Amino acid sequence: MTARELTAEAMRTPGKKLINRKQLLEMVLLSERTILDMEKRGDFPRRFAITPRLVAWDLEEVEKWIEARKSAAIQPVAPCLQPA
Repeated sequence: MTARELTAEAMRTPGKKLINRKQLLEMVLLSERTILDMEKRGDFPRRFAITPRLVAWDLEEVEKWIEARKSAAIQPVAPCLQPA
């Protein structure tokens, strides 16, 4: 998989924040391999190529992905609330 290109228009977007690999790994607590596999399947925001050796992720896209995962998670039911 190759990283998508960061367009000049995207770079000029006010408030656009990009995060590097280290920041991403602190946020999502997944391994680099898992993130790469998920990107390939289209299950995770794709990285941008900043330079040939530097990639970054759009912070807003990652935050939206996290929120979607939170809202899709099955919430456990307290044992006292389960039907007998």
